[in-house]
Amino acid sequence: MPQKNPAFKRTTITAALPYTNGPIHIGHLAGVYVPADIYSRYLRLKGEEVLFVCGSDEHGVAIPMKAKKEGVSPQELIDKYDGIIRKSFADFGIAFDNYSRTSAPIHHETASDFFKTLHTQGDFIEEVTEQLYDPEADQFLADRFVTGTCPKCGYEEAYGDQCENCGSSLNATDLIGAKSVISGAIPVLKSTKHWFLPLDRYEGFLKSWILEGHREDWKPNVYGQCKSWIDDGLKPRAVTRDLDWGIPVPVEGAEGKVLYVWFDAPIGYISSTREWAAREGEDWERWWKDPQTRLLHFIGKDNIVFHCIIFPAMLKAHGEYILPENVPANEFLNLEGQKLSTSRNWAVWLHEYLEEFPGMQDVLRYALTANAPETKDNDFTWKDFQARNNNELVAIFGNFVNRVTVLTHKYLDGRLAQPGPLTDTDRETLEAIRTYPGKIGNSLDRFRFREASQDLMNLARLGNKYLADEEPWKVVKTDPERAATILYVGMQVAAALAVLSEPFLPFTAAKLKFLLQMDNTEAAASWTSLSTLETLLPAGHQIGESQLLFRKIEDTEIQAQLEKLEATKKSNAMNETQVTPQKETITFDDFSKLDLRVGTILEAEKMPKADKLIVMKVDTGIDTRTIVSGIAMHFKPEELVGKQVTVLVNLAPRPLRGVESQGMILLAEDHEGKLVFVTPEAAIANGMVIR
Repeated sequence: MPQKNPAFKRTTITAALPYTNGPIHIGHLAGVYVPADIYSRYLRLKGEEVLFVCGSDEHGVAIPMKAKKEGVSPQELIDKYDGIIRKSFADFGIAFDNYSRTSAPIHHETASDFFKTLHTQGDFIEEVTEQLYDPEADQFLADRFVTGTCPKCGYEEAYGDQCENCGSSLNATDLIGAKSVISGAIPVLKSTKHWFLPLDRYEGFLKSWILEGHREDWKPNVYGQCKSWIDDGLKPRAVTRDLDWGIPVPVEGAEGKVLYVWFDAPIGYISSTREWAAREGEDWERWWKDPQTRLLHFIGKDNIVFHCIIFPAMLKAHGEYILPENVPANEFLNLEGQKLSTSRNWAVWLHEYLEEFPGMQDVLRYALTANAPETKDNDFTWKDFQARNNNELVAIFGNFVNRVTVLTHKYLDGRLAQPGPLTDTDRETLEAIRTYPGKIGNSLDRFRFREASQDLMNLARLGNKYLADEEPWKVVKTDPERAATILYVGMQVAAALAVLSEPFLPFTAAKLKFLLQMDNTEAAASWTSLSTLETLLPAGHQIGESQLLFRKIEDTEIQAQLEKLEATKKSNAMNETQVTPQKETITFDDFSKLDLRVGTILEAEKMPKADKLIVMKVDTGIDTRTIVSGIAMHFKPEELVGKQVTVLVNLAPRPLRGVESQGMILLAEDHEGKLVFVTPEAAIANGMVIR
């Protein structure tokens, strides 16, 4: 990917607006917010003009759906989760310049004005169409109020606007076997008027802008999804909905209708900028209307269509706004081999993570970056998380900083000495330091955050290797001046780490800068200074007391997380188990014909040439009889001998592979498909009748 166009004077960075219908989990961090934060911090360290905006997405069908489920009003719901989300972002160092809300008056005003401009210009089509309607709930069904089978991939839980399995954008009427989320009823079609953005009018523009203009610099997954959409032929897209929650459509004849969330949400980036500008006394328009401003959208792959097709078409139609220069969308992050799911609680929630790993925000940031789903879906595992911490942050980064600072205090009282003559190794190490801002920056400029994080770790490896090769703890015994020079060079590596780690590990970087007493040094001023300065920490510089930057994560901590997930898995399985419907009603006389007795299994052996059958001798209290049961996949014969069981003794005999079975043993099947005997709680005499 090419470097940033030098014609740009500033960069507007947006991160996808999170829905305020739940807290934030690791998938959100990995896919959107950590890479966006890394990039904005990087630009600031380079001294570039950058604005990083986001906000809570508080409209859309997901909000009233969740509010109804929790028994609160939509406003109460968004207030609750907006607070939780803001705290999570702050806790993990996501340094927005402004974080707004789409329920804010400035957003309602901005979105309404945007709609009215397009309406006045004749950019919409007004149509009466057939929409899905729930006859039991007596209301039109917006996209997320409809589920069914995706017509493209066959996923059975697709929504009316999108299939979260294959990422395809849908219309509710496309779904196979559609049903209402509200009542479970099969929806019917009913006429209603809506306003549509005719995307087909912008097909030529989008082909030129994306397929020709961004073929080389956009990620293959982004470019490919856009090309697929355009090649399929663009169709008008409704920008209004029949809902009572959202921004009212600001034109006559639109009573009871609101703006479609995917029309109003991206405008939230603009209103968040306006909110920031009003607070800071800035001109918001230069961040959105000046051609010398670069616009970047950080999103997940499920939002590509909206940010690369629909929003650009809206901006183009309006006529006053710049278009996104790049949309570095990530793929999805899975958890221990399964897709993250908020509804099934299959997630690592950020607020819970900090309760269990306090003060270890940077560890999670690093693990998610080093395993970022940049080109394909990736899997977060607790074992990999532990390994990233113990084998990299602790054993490489933390180990180097601890060694060089401890030795500097031990031999030099924490004050850097004037270096003596430099060896070739010294000069090579110092020169190597100066290459790392360019190496890491080159990766970041191409949105390769995984690669950049490993370049940072390679700088720590360089420091470790230098100390191991030069052995100042040995040299000090015979040549104290040389040992002081070695530590001087080592401290330059530590200083470079303090600056270059800030985008990735902001809390660690602050701790390391404090440890090295770097705040007033020239090296701490900017990213680019590291490439030009001869020394980052001068001779005579006093460092602070050494402290550990990271701690080891124990196996017991990881096991606790795995057990927590296993409990969630079992709970989900129980909740999702389909209970067999009740059979046809019988009379008491029918039931009284069943003769159920307590029996004991005396002998048991597998039936030859039959994988599933076990032949048992059972003492029923009235006789000893042979019973054949298909339970060999669940029990070993030796496990059965001596077990008391419930036996249906008056079942007509039935031949099974040449052996006559003279009854039936009762078992139940649990949610995992495992068979369980129905047995008396305490030992009881064989032959006792079960009533």
